[in-house]
Amino acid sequence: MTFERVGVVGAGLMGSGIAEVSARAGMDVVVVEASEEAAKAGRARIEKSLGRAVKAGKLDGDEEVATLDRLHFTSKMGELADRELVIEAIIENENAKGSVFRKLDEIVEDPQAILASNTSSIPVMKLAMATRRPEQVLGIHFFNPVPVLHLVELVTSLHTSQETQDRATAYAGTQLGKRVINSQDRAGFIVNSLLIPYILSAVRMFESGFASKEDIDQGMVTGCAHPMGPLALADLIGLDTTMAVAESLYEEFKEQLYAPPPLLARMVDAGLLGRKTGRGFYDYQ
Repeated sequence: MTFERVGVVGAGLMGSGIAEVSARAGMDVVVVEASEEAAKAGRARIEKSLGRAVKAGKLDGDEEVATLDRLHFTSKMGELADRELVIEAIIENENAKGSVFRKLDEIVEDPQAILASNTSSIPVMKLAMATRRPEQVLGIHFFNPVPVLHLVELVTSLHTSQETQDRATAYAGTQLGKRVINSQDRAGFIVNSLLIPYILSAVRMFESGFASKEDIDQGMVTGCAHPMGPLALADLIGLDTTMAVAESLYEEFKEQLYAPPPLLARMVDAGLLGRKTGRGFYDYQ
């Protein structure tokens, strides 16, 4: 039930986090990015994260070196051929993800290998049907920052086999030590189906002039004991990702509470995406 060879497609915030925790758990990890420059940036992101873990006393120097030795970065998808599990973690776009799954179906040689997506909103069935092995496709949805947050949503489609579900549960729950919850294959799954309407309501409240962004966030932090307010959380998630999830939810359910507010759309158009660009609802420069 254990995996020794794992692949990750994408080395952004989520992909690098998934690669890091897999390598720290003793797995050999191949990380694929679109270019050598992006691959180098992904490695630097993991090195920085490991350095923070060492400073915090959660990792020693030898473990840091061993973890980095288990990581290989490349721009060539073909290097995933021998992987037992491949997790896609690219942008939240159905066409882009579908293209990756079609390529993985051709490249990954092991007929029992699992192809998984870290999608936060796209129905897994749509990705599974891009392959000839839909019974071995499922969603393994991590949360940012992956090395810190313990939750993983496991999302099975109508085609996902019980063996695939069991093996994925063992990977996330036993090998990585995460807390696994199971969701049906509906856009947004469990967490984002609850979280995104909450964030969108806060955006509409701010957009209408009902309250300032500071008061909206402080109300939820101080009044409801949330670790951060909804607008600050949107900045952490990324406004582009928040919008993509909202659009996926709205497409599936056609309920107004999932419709992205105009302000959110304009901020995404303007490239004001939150922490990763230095400016969103708040400034981070």
